[in-house]
Amino acid sequence: MKVDWSTFWLRVVEATGQTITMVLFTLIFSSIFGVLIGLLLFVTRKGNILENRFVAMLLNFAINIIRPIPFIIFLVTISPFTRLIMGTTIGTAAAVFPMTIAASFVIARVVENNLVSIDPGIIEAAKAMGASPLQIIFGVLIPEALGPLILGLTFITVGLIDFSAMAGTVGGGGLGDLAMTYGYQRFDASVMLVTIVILIVLVQIAQFAGNVISRKFLRR
Repeated sequence: MKVDWSTFWLRVVEATGQTITMVLFTLIFSSIFGVLIGLLLFVTRKGNILENRFVAMLLNFAINIIRPIPFIIFLVTISPFTRLIMGTTIGTAAAVFPMTIAASFVIARVVENNLVSIDPGIIEAAKAMGASPLQIIFGVLIPEALGPLILGLTFITVGLIDFSAMAGTVGGGGLGDLAMTYGYQRFDASVMLVTIVILIVLVQIAQFAGNVISRKFLRR
């Protein structure tokens, strides 16, 4: 049965709000965890300011294990853990949990790659001036990597929109759930088309905002 668009727009607006909520909260939480993991991975690398080969190897191993797993498989695999922590695997809040875990390790690798590209001479100069590890991290590493990092987070945000759509197909709500329930399962191409257009618009907004913000911080 085809949807009645005179009333269905309210459902579209609600689903769009759920998708934006999933993306924003996941971006906030995963940025915090991802930046911390990425920083820790970089500073514990061989020859760095807090060298610890065990910690660096452990973090690198975790990132290499989780990153390659397709998100839809990861989502289903950790559903028992999601239920244990969140109390349910259904709904927007429950979708944020696995999205945050997956995105955190992706962001961690992005952070590490940006930090690796920093001129080692800058770090050595800071050490020669007597800067402590924390001063180097917050006074040198983060400011130097901030512009590229924002571009990286823009890329991650686009990926999170994709994640949210996949989460919706297994009960996460949002535009993915809308497309599956009212579009795919009811063979209503109009719902699929509207969902795709909204997702494209969200991606364009995220990309534009990220480009604008990164230009304000880009140092190179």
